[in-house]
Amino acid sequence: MKNKIKDYSQLAKFRLSATVVFSSLVGYLLACEVFNWLNFLMLFLGGFFVVASSNGFNQVFEKKTDKLMSRTQKRPIPSGRLEKIEGLVFSSILGLFGILILYNLNFKCAIFGLIALIIYVMIYTPLKKISPIAVFVGALPGASPFMIGWIAYSNEFSIEALTLFAIQFLWQFPHFWSIAWILDEDYKKAGINMLPSKMKDENSAFHALLYTIWLIPVSIIPFIFPYIGIRSELNLSIFGALFIFATGLYMYFQAYNLLKNCDFISAKKLMIGSLIYLPTIQIIYLIDKYLIL
Repeated sequence: MKNKIKDYSQLAKFRLSATVVFSSLVGYLLACEVFNWLNFLMLFLGGFFVVASSNGFNQVFEKKTDKLMSRTQKRPIPSGRLEKIEGLVFSSILGLFGILILYNLNFKCAIFGLIALIIYVMIYTPLKKISPIAVFVGALPGASPFMIGWIAYSNEFSIEALTLFAIQFLWQFPHFWSIAWILDEDYKKAGINMLPSKMKDENSAFHALLYTIWLIPVSIIPFIFPYIGIRSELNLSIFGALFIFATGLYMYFQAYNLLKNCDFISAKKLMIGSLIYLPTIQIIYLIDKYLIL
C-alpha cells in the first residue's frame, strides 16, 4: 500500500502540482478584498486536482515515449508498477473532482480549468512528437493558474486576469526552452524536438532571449496602466515595478549568455533564473499590494 501511494504520488507529480497551484493562490490574493478561507482552500484543492490529473493523463498517453528516455523510464507506468487503466481511472477521478470544486467557486473557473486540461492532454501531449509548436500550445494551459486565481475571487475575465495570464504565458518560453536545451539528447531518444529550431543553436537561444525581453515590460504593465488611461484593480507601485524590472534584467542576462555561449551551463543557469523569476515577481506583487500600497 505504501508503494502504491508513492506511485500515485509520482503519477500526479505532487510537488510540481503544488508549485503550479501556488500561482493560482497568488492570483486570488491579488484580487482579494475580503479573504475567504473556504474559497481559498477550494481553489487550492480544485487547482491541484486538475494539474495532477493533467500530469497523470500525460504519463498514461506517453507510456511508450517515457520508456525511451532516461529521465522518465522509472515513472510508475513505463516501469510497469502501475497499469495504464489504473492511471486513467486515477487521473479521471482527480480531473472530475477538480473541475467540480472549481465549479463551486464559479462557472468561469471550471470552464478555464477544463479547457486547460483538454488542451494539455488532447493537444499538447500528442503534438510534442510532431512539432516544436507544442511549446506554444502547452503554454496556454500552463499560463492559466495565475489567471484562474484572479477569476476565482472576481468571477470576471478582465484586463487584470489577462495581464496575469500574459505574464505566465511569456515566462514559459525561456523556462521550457532552457529545459529542452538541457534534455535535448534525452528527448531525441523518443523522437521529440522541443527547441524552436530543433537544435541547440543560436536560433533557439535567440527565441528564448526574445520572449524574455517581451516578458520584462509585460510584468510591470500594471504600473503603466494609470498613465495610459486604463482603470485596473491590479496595481503596482514604482518600488514594485523597479524590483520586478531588476529581477527581469537578471533573467535577461541569463538568456543573453545562452545566446552568446550556446552551452549546457548557460541553459542550466537560464532554467534556474526562470525558476527564481516567476515566484519572485509574484511575491513582489503581494508585498506591493499588502505592505506598500
